[in-house]
Amino acid sequence: MSHSNLKLGLAFTAVALCLTVFTLTAKAGRDSYEIYLNNKLLLKQTVDQSFSLKSLHLDPSNSNDQLVIHYSQCGVIGKGRSIAVKDEKGRILKEWKFSDAPTGTNASMVISVKELLQLAKDNANGSLRFYYASEERSQGQVLASFS
Repeated sequence: MSHSNLKLGLAFTAVALCLTVFTLTAKAGRDSYEIYLNNKLLLKQTVDQSFSLKSLHLDPSNSNDQLVIHYSQCGVIGKGRSIAVKDEKGRILKEWKFSDAPTGTNASMVISVKELLQLAKDNANGSLRFYYASEERSQGQVLASFS
């Protein structure tokens, strides 16, 4: 191989490596989540500077349904995951803990809407919020509100 072909090959490899690193870096560091009512997508959000709190509308007609939450921490499923419902003062009203998911799976966190409706009924004076927490995100992340 000639000297100019070797330089061209090394330059091409360097460019390809940089593009790969920048592409992976752009996706890394972004937590995201999706919330479904059974199989219907209600909310899809990326946790970043433009985060906005969305409100979920649940009513008695949904009492036999399930709320399904998928949370991805930079493309992986966290360990020691939980979903908590807190009132406006930040008090935990109910917390669900979920087992660790095998690598490469889309581990759903499933909550009965009937339980959520009861929490809303018992705390009718204010809005309630869903918080996600894990070993890696111990401070928690607010996901959505409901009333």
